[in-house]
Amino acid sequence: MSDMNKALDEIHTSQSLGQNAEIFQSDKGNVSGFPSADLFPLQEPLITPNKQKISIKLCRGNRSTKESEASFSSPLPELLPSTLPPLASECLLPWTKSCTSQVIKVYSEDNTSKAVEVPSDVTAQDVCQLFVLKNHCIDDHAWTLFEHLPHLGIERALEDHEYVMEVLSSWAMDTDSRLYFRKNYAKYEFFRKPLDFFPDHMVSISSETNGMVDHCDLIQTFLNSSTCPEIHGYLHAKEQSRKSWKKSYFVLRRSGLYFSNKGTSKEPRHLQFFADFSDSDVYTVLAAKKLHGAPTEFGFCVKSTKCGSARDLKLLCADDEQTRTCWITAMRLLKFGMQLYQNFIQPHQKQKASPMRSISENSLVAMDFSGQKSRVIENPSEVLSVAVEEGLSWRRKSCHRLSGHGSPSTAQSSVLNIAIHMAQPWFHGKLSREESHRLIAQQGLIDGVFLLRDSQSNPKTFVLSLCYMQKIKHFQILPVDDEGELFYSLDDGQTRFTDLIQLVDFYQLNRGVLPCKLRHHCARITL
Repeated sequence: MSDMNKALDEIHTSQSLGQNAEIFQSDKGNVSGFPSADLFPLQEPLITPNKQKISIKLCRGNRSTKESEASFSSPLPELLPSTLPPLASECLLPWTKSCTSQVIKVYSEDNTSKAVEVPSDVTAQDVCQLFVLKNHCIDDHAWTLFEHLPHLGIERALEDHEYVMEVLSSWAMDTDSRLYFRKNYAKYEFFRKPLDFFPDHMVSISSETNGMVDHCDLIQTFLNSSTCPEIHGYLHAKEQSRKSWKKSYFVLRRSGLYFSNKGTSKEPRHLQFFADFSDSDVYTVLAAKKLHGAPTEFGFCVKSTKCGSARDLKLLCADDEQTRTCWITAMRLLKFGMQLYQNFIQPHQKQKASPMRSISENSLVAMDFSGQKSRVIENPSEVLSVAVEEGLSWRRKSCHRLSGHGSPSTAQSSVLNIAIHMAQPWFHGKLSREESHRLIAQQGLIDGVFLLRDSQSNPKTFVLSLCYMQKIKHFQILPVDDEGELFYSLDDGQTRFTDLIQLVDFYQLNRGVLPCKLRHHCARITL
């Protein structure tokens, strides 16, 4: 238990944000023109604004108290037992309220849940780190808390620095509002590839000349409070107290969101105020057509933190996914500014601060035990080839164990291959086409997000669902029988693989017939 305590302490003592990060260097940067996260060592530890230090009060039976007066930032106690009393609210236990800690309930995508006691100033990132540790997840910095409001049909990803209890305090007690713990690969992708998020025809500098802005300077312009980028284009807006939608020309500036009552005119006398973001958040609208009669499914809205009814929502609708993503991303940048960039670089700074390998790991050497005498393998190339051969040998042994004694037949080999990939996190079994669309959209519409599933039309085949250019494409994986041996192929047998694991490994390194490489797999966990 003490090891877990140390791990949790490391999370919070290393969680910080520098105040004077030099990010605007003209001679350094990546392809997008925006500096890479690893170019800028921060001078001070990253600290969330207004973060207060509180003393730990240990849960009875979970930790042993120590005779010390040490104080920590945002301590995270142990998860509570699963035998909790029924919840009056799905996420907040009102009878546990105190000045220092409360109990919240967090759901995963399969609707399993876990209750956890947290301090009152816990952030979304703190909660994610706790569940990553408790569920032994790979921390790729994509885990996110989502606020889901089913009675309004909306949801949004909480920013890493947001205080969870402040979000929960705005919920009505008689609603089924929930927090979800899931991946969001698109969370900071606009820092890496701004061109994918901000089309040229939608971006300009807000000035009298309305000059176009270079994409190399676009993100810096958003983060710089002395300048004002401008996003403009057509959106459908739902008229107040009516069921009808009206298409208007909208302009997003630092002062707020406006629409023109005269074509595409941006003159002050033609612009009417629509919303600001000082005390509001932007949400994605789920089932916009069904719930609100929207002209498309690409709906989003601006919701005040003080209002909780559907009539208070300021509903908008875009013509396509790229347009919606552009507007939502720009609103996030205008609301949070530099804080988003600090959230983005924080994991990279933590990796630099801590060594990648321990002393004991550095003392490990590769050994060869195949001969009569063991020997140390000094050649790195030989080490790699031996590791690959050992992996293949393990796979062949697993095949024989699963299929029985002797050489497996073609039918047995097919069953074996299924058994091998069934345990992989990227394989989702009997997932429908619509469910795969929803899962990929939830975890981020960026190039390379993928999953594999059983084919619904042909039970003997599989389907690779892949996101490219914010659209989801499906590729059928066909079995190929070659003289009694079964292979799998995406290109009619030109490139063959003995199992789906080899296929995924290959297309993670090579694009082949796909529009892009496989980068991020959709994952589901059970809390």
